[in-house]
Amino acid sequence: MSPHSNEMSGNSRQSAPISIARVRQLFSRTERVAESQFLRREISGRMFERLALIKANPLLIVDAGCGEGEDLLPLHQLFPHASLLGIDASSAMLSKARSVVASAKSAMSRIFNAVFGRSRPAPGSAMLGCADFARLPLAASSVDLIWSNLALHWHPQPDLIFAEWRRVMRVDGLLMFSCFGPDSFRQLREAFVSVGENHAVLPFVDLHDFGDMLVDAGFSTPVMDMEILNITYSSTEKLLRDLRAIGGNPLITRRRSLWGRKQWEQLLGALERHRGPDGLINLSVEVIYGHAFRPVQTKTANGESIIKLDLKRK
Repeated sequence: MSPHSNEMSGNSRQSAPISIARVRQLFSRTERVAESQFLRREISGRMFERLALIKANPLLIVDAGCGEGEDLLPLHQLFPHASLLGIDASSAMLSKARSVVASAKSAMSRIFNAVFGRSRPAPGSAMLGCADFARLPLAASSVDLIWSNLALHWHPQPDLIFAEWRRVMRVDGLLMFSCFGPDSFRQLREAFVSVGENHAVLPFVDLHDFGDMLVDAGFSTPVMDMEILNITYSSTEKLLRDLRAIGGNPLITRRRSLWGRKQWEQLLGALERHRGPDGLINLSVEVIYGHAFRPVQTKTANGESIIKLDLKRK
């Protein structure tokens, strides 16, 4: 989920004319969003594989854009001594997250009771907060790990997000995120363009641009990589339903009028042309993964160099 501020900075690079109010509206329908969990869980698992290769011992973890809270328990299992905070701008998604966290806590309690024969504190609990992840309600230099799965692309100014995340991170704190890249949903984009619709799919940010934004925000040694996932569908109806579940179209420039029957049939026909020899329609998803650390500060806000002296008294 995205934050809820619509203010724009003149120095910021807008990724797309996204309506943040529209994003919040789209993610308020949790029953619809639930149909896209298969993709979120798949990408989350790949993020955890990457996280396992990084040495980290965080005390405070923030899941920025936590949605239904499905990543909170795996994060706790990986870092059992850490405090967790799930942040999302949608109260409906957080309500779902509270149920997920409560169910996980109850299940783990039953396991502990069965194994140890007595009550023990159950892992999996987490704090949840409804807030703008571009303006986190946290003190500077207070967070050790920021985790964000498929949330960043819903904001029109990701460079401002990176600057805010750096503000709240401690020195050597770790940022890990995933988001969609520009080749995502290529078949759908081509189908819409063929019927004269040029603003139906988000123009996602390129991997290299994210890397530049991280450096500009003050992160060190950003590591970026990407992969293409392919999802196949037997019907165009299921494909379109899944895409609406993933988030839909929050562009300010999106079409507001209803589709005519002829144009809709043309769109479905354009999608059908992507059906392969196996009878299935392929939908490609470019997933961008990034991680970076907050380095030791070497300059003040005024640009003056910071020199640390280690003075030893004899």
